[in-house]
Amino acid sequence: MSQEKIETSSVDRELAVPTRRSRPKRIDGSDQVEPAIRPLSALRSLLNYFGNDDSSTARRAGAFVGFRNAQDGILHCFRTQRNMRIHFIVLVAVLLSGLLLNFDNRDMLVLLFAITLVIVSEMFNTAVEIIVDMVTEHYSPAAKLAKDVAAGAVLLSAMNAIIAGTLIFFGQKKLVQIQEQMRQNTGPDIVQVVVIGVVALALLVIISKLLSNTGSPWHGGIISGHTALGFLLAMTIFFTAANSYIAVLAVLLAVLIAHSRVEAGVHSVREVILGAVIAIFLTSLVFRLMPLVRSWTMHRITSPAAAVHNVGKTSGQLSQNLHRVRESGLDPASSH
Repeated sequence: MSQEKIETSSVDRELAVPTRRSRPKRIDGSDQVEPAIRPLSALRSLLNYFGNDDSSTARRAGAFVGFRNAQDGILHCFRTQRNMRIHFIVLVAVLLSGLLLNFDNRDMLVLLFAITLVIVSEMFNTAVEIIVDMVTEHYSPAAKLAKDVAAGAVLLSAMNAIIAGTLIFFGQKKLVQIQEQMRQNTGPDIVQVVVIGVVALALLVIISKLLSNTGSPWHGGIISGHTALGFLLAMTIFFTAANSYIAVLAVLLAVLIAHSRVEAGVHSVREVILGAVIAIFLTSLVFRLMPLVRSWTMHRITSPAAAVHNVGKTSGQLSQNLHRVRESGLDPASSH
């Protein structure tokens, strides 16, 4: 027996729970029920999982294989399918419009799920096309029918997204509610800003890396994604925090993240600055430019309505004065 096996068996003997032992007694003398989960057994399983042997390393590595494969599938669809890129752009545009119109979380979730359903259907359609092209080398009516069915699923999900968006934007009394929400001119919800900002930054970083063919989705590239995310959170705190010291501290933490990316050699100074500028521009757009656009839109909406109201009020006064003149007998038309 080798030394490694001797050491392993000794560890097992130390961690092993005895099969026979007397149950501990309560104060009143009755038997105490043993716990369902034995702490030493759980500790031994935990040590075996995080051990240094090859099997534990393979288990830890295998936990991320599925995630990497799913990531490669999404990137393949994004790289090869033009409709996929259009769907992602529409997703960001619709979410930004929801921020501009000050939608609540329920409406934003409905829009998000509707567009996500379109993206998932497009991915299934791509998978069906790849499988059909792989198993058939010549024209087949059955292969064409399979592709048509997959394309029909994409069409139905797109119609569902259009109907959902129409009901949310132009539903019953929805325009009045949107006008009231815009008139209040309250700040955007912080959770919505963070979620939409992360989605927009991730798409922008991935698109830039795919177009420039540099780095991987989570490493390297012409834009530092870690720096952009750090400055997105820091500027969100900067625009919303009541304490200026907290805002300055958040910005300093973002600067440290940028410095760490340069020190690690993952990004250059230009790439880090570019990520910071994009994040600062995005947060400034949401917290500074969007309220101005909302106020300008409300002014353009209320001005024609006020003009129509004034015209209607003036015409009503003129009709009342004309009626009084006719009743007094001084109407010039009646004198002839």
